[in-house]
Amino acid sequence: MRPVKKVEDSRTQQQYLICPAHINHYGRLFGGQLLKWIDELAGIVAIRHCGATVTTAAIDNLQFQAPAYSGDMIVLEGWVTYVGRSSMEVRVDTYRELLSGKRELINRAYIDMVCIDCKGKPMEVPELLIETEEQRRENEAAQKRKQLRKQRRQEGF
Repeated sequence: MRPVKKVEDSRTQQQYLICPAHINHYGRLFGGQLLKWIDELAGIVAIRHCGATVTTAAIDNLQFQAPAYSGDMIVLEGWVTYVGRSSMEVRVDTYRELLSGKRELINRAYIDMVCIDCKGKPMEVPELLIETEEQRRENEAAQKRKQLRKQRRQEGF
């Protein structure tokens, strides 16, 4: 029997202050920098869920919804939405936090992570306990995204 973990067991949040080195020639947060932060956070979430080494298999979705600028505080929040036998989907939401404390969503990404052993072979991960209606909806959507990823791989994308 596989162990079971809750969504909240691996939920992780990280903050960054955007510095000039993070800015592209348009004066906005460089997408590659944000992608790096997202991938790092997704890895931490996945490690917390499986308690082992992980690797990024795919970044399924990356939606830039609004820009961020030098001096802005960025908050990334990630959690597991779905688990398979050895893989996990991690959702990472990125917010720009205003001085008032209000957060504006600027990006949402879904990352497919795989738990691996010391030889780099996939290994089984704990099951995910779905406790809320929101988690159930996200889990069902994650299953659809998994099927789409599988279909794209079969089509050579």
